[in-house]
Amino acid sequence: MFMQSAVERRLITVAIHTYEKAVALKALLESEGVETILQNVNLEHPVVSAGMRVRIHEDDLPLALRIIENREIFLTTGEGGETPAKGLTVLVPVDFSSHSEHAVDLAFRIAQPHGAEVVVLHSYVAPSAAASLPLSSSLTFDDGTMALDSESAAVVESEAKAMMETLRKRLRDNIKSGQLPGVKFTTRVVEGVPEASIERAVKELRPWLLVMGTRPASQKKNELVVGSVSAEVLDTCRIPALTVPENGHFDSMDTLRHIVLLSSLAQEDFLALDALHRLLPSGHKASMTVVCVPSGKYTQASASAAQRALMDYCHTHYPQFDVTLRTPDRNYFLEEYNHIDQVSHIDLMVVPNRKKNVFARLFNPGIAHRVLFHFDIPMMVVPV
Repeated sequence: MFMQSAVERRLITVAIHTYEKAVALKALLESEGVETILQNVNLEHPVVSAGMRVRIHEDDLPLALRIIENREIFLTTGEGGETPAKGLTVLVPVDFSSHSEHAVDLAFRIAQPHGAEVVVLHSYVAPSAAASLPLSSSLTFDDGTMALDSESAAVVESEAKAMMETLRKRLRDNIKSGQLPGVKFTTRVVEGVPEASIERAVKELRPWLLVMGTRPASQKKNELVVGSVSAEVLDTCRIPALTVPENGHFDSMDTLRHIVLLSSLAQEDFLALDALHRLLPSGHKASMTVVCVPSGKYTQASASAAQRALMDYCHTHYPQFDVTLRTPDRNYFLEEYNHIDQVSHIDLMVVPNRKKNVFARLFNPGIAHRVLFHFDIPMMVVPV
């Protein structure tokens, strides 16, 4: 037992630095719970300028390496609104519910192979602003006569920042333990209505992808009346957006085996295929069902020609996809979806989304809207 204990606590060198850098690394490792010892390189004639060994116990090596490899993450102190470095960015709005935090974890796994950074965004509504908004089941107050003063707003802001700090610490701990990949991330807490805050962040950051968690379809009935943040964002967002239901069992892009693309046989659908291809890991193989729902302007002959062109494009540019084609009746699209899901489980639905004005969205919601409210399935919405 003594020999085993000695082996487990054996010291090893993880880095050799100048004195200043060695002290800084020691402080970082010890702040994350790794016992660290500094030792002069030249033991016979110890001088500071000779360099310092940074030594740790052997059983702490995996943890120490994760911290060193992701030093920028662990050097971050607290919540901040700094702008990420130029490059790919994944934006994730959160309300600290379980489904939004699941979306954050997924965003990290998507960002890692692409070298992207993650920005976690939370917006809160100050009492003074909330007083002018219509109340719904998703916006309630403990006291209907809450004082509309700066003190109340400060309390709401403080609570929002405290919850974000708790989430930030969880993410750091999960990176440290290896549960999440080491992806650089920043957090933001802003005041405003969620839809407007997300729109402002998209315009400022120009993210590569937006990831949003959603509740199960069984809990979305009220949102058909009072509105859904996710639905509003999908209608106006001009970047690819990924919605992830809480019980969708979607943990990474590597697990996708069956993808459904909804196509209207317009040339813009090629943009959706390209966005999907860039999102998937390099060389990822999957089966794809292309469900064609052409508009009424197509004749049977022109629809058939467009279908052949789409299939040829898929076979030429995406040989890793095993593509099949289905042409359901427009009036029975949802029934067709259920049939496909029963025959072959759908892992992801890709929906090209054309911009509509507010009246068209109100009286004739798009397919993305219908899928969001009726099904528990991850959906990638691509603006075209």
